[in-house]
Amino acid sequence: MSRRAASAGRGTVGSMRVKDVVGRYGEELVAVQLADAGWTILERNWRCPDGELDVVAVDADVLVFIEVKTRSSLGYGDPAEAVSPAKAARVRRLALRWLAEHDAGYWPQLRFDVVAVVRRGPSGPTVRHIRGAF
Repeated sequence: MSRRAASAGRGTVGSMRVKDVVGRYGEELVAVQLADAGWTILERNWRCPDGELDVVAVDADVLVFIEVKTRSSLGYGDPAEAVSPAKAARVRRLALRWLAEHDAGYWPQLRFDVVAVVRRGPSGPTVRHIRGAF
């Protein structure tokens, strides 16, 4: 096997990259926790040519766009730190596009949350929900 072929498989699980598997894990965990808390999940992984919204949900009478950031550990910092001002602006643009493409009705409030997930916390996964993060 060539060096290129050997390195091509590094960092993958089946056909998915490890970071994608970690991300899906966090998004699933968050969706379950939100549903258990009584939120209505409208969309997960909504995509358009400009990007992806992780979760679109309803919290009481608030439409919430949620960016989920998941890390296996804190070795590279807190997951929420990965939501830069540029990323926040992109999520806001995607939210406008989502609203334009859906008959979403009237929402008295919109909110942008970040949920930081660390898979290997001291006693299992830890989830930190930052409401109104940007």
